Amino acid sequence: MKHVREKACTVSSWGEVPEEREVEKALPRSLFIADKPAGPTSHQLSAWVQLIFGMKAGHSGTLDPGVTGVLPFGLGFSVRVVDLLHAAPKEYVAATRFHGPVNKREVSKLADDFAGKIYQLPPVRSGVKRQRRTREIYDLEILDSRGQDYLLRVRCESGTYIRTLCRDMGLCISKGGHMMELRRVEAGGFLESDARPLHVVRDAWERYREGDDRALRGILLPYERALDLYPKVMIKDTAAGALLEGADLAVPGVLEMDDFELGDTVAVMSAKGEGIAIGVALRRAEEILSMEEGLVVRTKRVFHPSGEYPRGWK
Repeated sequence: MKHVREKACTVSSWGEVPEEREVEKALPRSLFIADKPAGPTSHQLSAWVQLIFGMKAGHSGTLDPGVTGVLPFGLGFSVRVVDLLHAAPKEYVAATRFHGPVNKREVSKLADDFAGKIYQLPPVRSGVKRQRRTREIYDLEILDSRGQDYLLRVRCESGTYIRTLCRDMGLCISKGGHMMELRRVEAGGFLESDARPLHVVRDAWERYREGDDRALRGILLPYERALDLYPKVMIKDTAAGALLEGADLAVPGVLEMDDFELGDTVAVMSAKGEGIAIGVALRRAEEILSMEEGLVVRTKRVFHPSGEYPRGWK
């Protein structure tokens, strides 16, 4: 639901539409979604990405060396947004083997039992403190089966250990079980169809250096895509400059907004769709409509849009 205070003007001389940035400006303000192969660590992939583009790169959501699939990266300034993707649900396809005879009805009931809140103890070799914690399984589905081997689709809260999930499922039916293979098919709102193998990224970069940027444009995504996970507040260009210097957002700078509640994290956007900041709502969206003055968003982090904005409030 949209709440409109004033009509937005997208033809001002300030700012740029993210999808229309020149490649030179777009590169340090871009995400790309890697299709991680089995073998290298996520950190090794980061090092290779930095070598390809010659700039800082950071990934969201570490994958173990043997795991494949969706791994979002931020380039340059966009490294500042990749951590915003951590909280989004993840989806995996896991090949699981039970250590004894099972039937599909038994495993189907097990999948139903594991949907919802579960307790997990992180593996010994994990990078976090080993203490029991809760995670939520949003959906657990059997995709295929053959004897004691099952292919499962798991949609879950970030931070869920799928290897531990497969082991615990086996223990619950007194058979035992383990994960054989794992592929992540969604992370941070990005799908398997968005992901590209690293050699494709390298080829696109080489073609760009030779003067053809079409392949690279098809891979790079504006950093604003990471802000799609949050309700948005569109602001006047004349307010953007002050926010980029760390000011909080006041009512006169608001054009329109999605629905949100007090305390929600919101994305502050320009009229042309550039990401200006992430902040915390100090009022409900409906309440802001009737306000004439006062602060409405506490700025927590600002970004680096390619467009120039007037400095200070106007």
